[in-house]
Formats: sequence, structure tokens, C-alpha cells
Amino acid sequence: MASNPRPVFRNIHVTQLAGYRLPLAGIVSILHRVSGAVMFLLMPFIIWLFDVSLTSEVSFERFSAAYGHWLVTLVTLGLIWAYLHHLIAGVRHLWMDMTHSVSLEQGHSSAVITMAASVVLTLALGAKLFGLY
Repeated sequence: MASNPRPVFRNIHVTQLAGYRLPLAGIVSILHRVSGAVMFLLMPFIIWLFDVSLTSEVSFERFSAAYGHWLVTLVTLGLIWAYLHHLIAGVRHLWMDMTHSVSLEQGHSSAVITMAASVVLTLALGAKLFGLY
């Protein structure tokens, strides 16, 4: 009896990256690392914002004026996304570790929930940041 050979999984070559379809759970995992790196690299910016906002009334006026600049607002929106995505993806990983949820279906559904929740919450807080409500 000839049976089908087992599939062989090999490392992906750099030339194959463009055509490779990463599953959503893999994208969430990569974005979890990216969001952690963004928060770490922008830590001086966060400390500066905190310092300027609390030092004095004059510095708080400078802090308020900084949020009139589009770049500061955009960086703050990126930090909001990074924090929310990192938090939600971290909870996802903890939940998967505690419940031993390792099936493809559970991984995909939790990845969809993670992406949807982080985008919806970022849009809601971004609307508040830009003064829409």
C-alpha cells in the first residue's frame, strides 16, 4: 500500500516572502511584537509628554499647544494603537496558555477578535483625540 507522503515544511526563502500567505494569528503575533517595540522606542516621547504636562501651568499650556501639531497627534494615535493592541494580544496569549487553546479554529477566531477589538477601540479613542466627541 502506497500512502501519501507526509508534507515537508521547509524554511521560506527571501524570494518567497511576497507570495507567502501568513495566517491572521501570525499577523497578530507579529503586530504584538511591533506594538511592544513601538511603545519601547517612543518611551522618551511619553516621558516628555508626562513631564511637560505636570511641571507647571505654563508647561501645561505648552503641552496643550503641542497637541495642535498634527505630528504629535498622529504619534499619540500610534501609541494608543500600540498600547491597545499589545494589551489585547497579550490577554489573548495568556488566555490561550491558560486554557490550552491551540486548535486552528480557536487561534483564528481569537485573532479576529483581537484585531477587531484593537481597531474599534483605537478608532473610538482616536475620535476622542481628534475632538469628534
